[in-house]
Amino acid sequence: MDSIYLIIVIVLLALATLDLIVGVANDAVNFLNSSIGSKVAPLWVILTVASLGVMIGAMFSSGMMEVARSGVFHPEQFTFPAIMTLFLAVMITDVILLDLFNTFGLPTSTTVSLVFELLGAAVAVALFTLWTSDSGGQLGDYINSGKALAIISGIFISIAIAFVVGSIIMYISRLIFSFNFGKRFRYLGALWGGIALTAIIYFAVFKGLKGSVLVTPEMLYYLEHHMATAILYTFTGSTLLMALLQHLLRVNILKVIVLTGTAALAMAFAGNDLVNFIGVFMAGFDSYRIASEVAAGGGNIETLYMDKLNEPVVANIAWLIGAGVIMILALWFSKKSRSVTETEVNLARKGEGIERFSSSPLSRSMVRGSLTISKSLDKIMPPPVKRFIDRQFTPLETDNGASFDLIRASVNLTIAALLISLGTSLKLPLSTTFVTFMVAMGSSLADRAWGRDSAVYRINGVLTVVAGWLMTALVALTVSMLIGLFLMWGGKIAIAVMILLVVFMLYKSGRIHTKRKSREQQQQQVLSSEIQLVASCNEDLRLVLGKTLTIFEDVLHGLRDEDRKRVKIAMMEANELYERFKDKRTYEVVPTLETMEMNALDLEQEYVQLVDYSYEITKSLKAVTESTFSYIDNNHAAFTKEQIEDLEMIYKILTEAFSSYNEMDQKNDYTQFSVVTNMRDVIFDLYKKLNKRQIKRVKAGASTTRSSILFLNLVNEAKIVTLQSGNLLKAHRNFKENYAKAGPDLNAKTLIQQATLNL
Repeated sequence: MDSIYLIIVIVLLALATLDLIVGVANDAVNFLNSSIGSKVAPLWVILTVASLGVMIGAMFSSGMMEVARSGVFHPEQFTFPAIMTLFLAVMITDVILLDLFNTFGLPTSTTVSLVFELLGAAVAVALFTLWTSDSGGQLGDYINSGKALAIISGIFISIAIAFVVGSIIMYISRLIFSFNFGKRFRYLGALWGGIALTAIIYFAVFKGLKGSVLVTPEMLYYLEHHMATAILYTFTGSTLLMALLQHLLRVNILKVIVLTGTAALAMAFAGNDLVNFIGVFMAGFDSYRIASEVAAGGGNIETLYMDKLNEPVVANIAWLIGAGVIMILALWFSKKSRSVTETEVNLARKGEGIERFSSSPLSRSMVRGSLTISKSLDKIMPPPVKRFIDRQFTPLETDNGASFDLIRASVNLTIAALLISLGTSLKLPLSTTFVTFMVAMGSSLADRAWGRDSAVYRINGVLTVVAGWLMTALVALTVSMLIGLFLMWGGKIAIAVMILLVVFMLYKSGRIHTKRKSREQQQQQVLSSEIQLVASCNEDLRLVLGKTLTIFEDVLHGLRDEDRKRVKIAMMEANELYERFKDKRTYEVVPTLETMEMNALDLEQEYVQLVDYSYEITKSLKAVTESTFSYIDNNHAAFTKEQIEDLEMIYKILTEAFSSYNEMDQKNDYTQFSVVTNMRDVIFDLYKKLNKRQIKRVKAGASTTRSSILFLNLVNEAKIVTLQSGNLLKAHRNFKENYAKAGPDLNAKTLIQQATLNL
């Protein structure tokens, strides 16, 4: 047998390992968001509980491996070489697609991805087979399209139902308990816990362990035919257990509910979704084993049809345990899993803060419509009722930094478990991702977590995620079909090319994710102490002054030498600097002012001005580099020697002024600050002279139209940089002087903090 098939099996194993990592990174949000968002326990406790659920679910997978080998296509219609190519196309597409979603922190459905990847690859292989043979068959002979259509209908149904039910139940729950639920929960907590635990147990049995060795067929048969009795017994036992824990052992039963639900969802994820990650590899491995037996007997594997894949699957426990270990390691160490979880928690959190998503016309229209309806209801609602509702939905200030409380976390888990269990019992192909996400969004809306200042961004975030879901099927189908056709056409060379492409894309996505997380961390920076404020302002000043001179120098050299690469680098640096101070102005300033515990308004005012002046300078640097790069990139006429010399005069004056201020700043002696003022006056006078000289060059025909336009723009932006630099240096001087005058208490506190940092 050709060694290429063994290579394909090894590649499938490697891709399955990657798929486990990227798949867990995406699906971890399904069972982690409620625990992490409510901060029910330390992160290591949450991950330990989830890991236990993952391992149990992986070890006793519920026998859904048939989906990968016979659920979407008819394997008896495919030869061994064709089916190995099909499986390879599916795994390549799945790794790339899931990693792409993880990179941008968007949850998606691994089930939908797998089914449509199988469908797309099967269509590609079938079409290629029909085109290159005279079998006389039809595409319908190869494809089982009913499965895909059932999943599409399940998507739309589950999205709508989960959102509506989550909203209604959360609204009722908050009316009952309010945010100050301590007193009422003493009397109703055991009943609430019994309902929640019953739903979770029902979910765990029918979704997580159905068909596994932990639940015997006899037990399942009894439960299915005596469901009401089983639920009654479970509810009674759960309620009594919750009462015992709450009243006798003084345990916070809400934490028990949330952690139990986390374990149940993790178990269901591993038990049911494991096929999404290793099912294709195991199907390929079994196909290779079957073909090896045929080849050993002298058979021709090139014409071997894979009808044996229709036989029941007996999963190898070693593969399942290995998959479980990999999923647990990914759960603990994958940074991208944190990104996906943060997306959902961020959309569901209470209060204001940094919004990951912008607004859109649709989200703005939806908010305006909601406000109109709300105002109409307020007019007809009796005032006592309105006051009661407002009182129940008045949030409490908490010091643990949780995105939402344990009541909402328990609602999220309970409703998600109930809906998924119901869908399973009715044979509906629900997606765990869709249900858990939409329940969380519905509960956050009903809990008034989306205020006037955040609603348009949160709604647009939900719309973005949902649109990504709906695009998943189309993208998975299209990409897997193209890859399948390429592999069938290109053979061994195409396989090598696609493997290299996967490695390259994983590398690039890692870089993109790191850069995106770095910017998000920068946006989330809040200065909470005086020493941090001073250090940040000093660092920002040095950064702006240094980058200003570097960028101006690169622009001058780029114009003189027509060095496109150097100007492009300068443009990238200017854009990065601009984004940094734009984010600082948008996300850092106000939260810092709210957080700082100091009574020094002058100091805080200078801090605001420092950020504003820095932002204005970076905006001018961005304009300078972009216009210069566009000029050089379009191969326009080179600047004359006189034009370069004129611009160098501005650069030299800025350099001297910045150097002088750095010396003053280091000595903490600003008696020679007039140097900065003189710089501004000199460049303002120079601005007029340079404009006149350029006008003379234009009239004399010594300068082209485009070079004249660029020169005048550069001189104008240099004037703006000079003005804002002067303001920046003055504000920094005043900042340091006000800091020195802030009083002995502030300085003593700062010295203590500095000593602590040094230790």
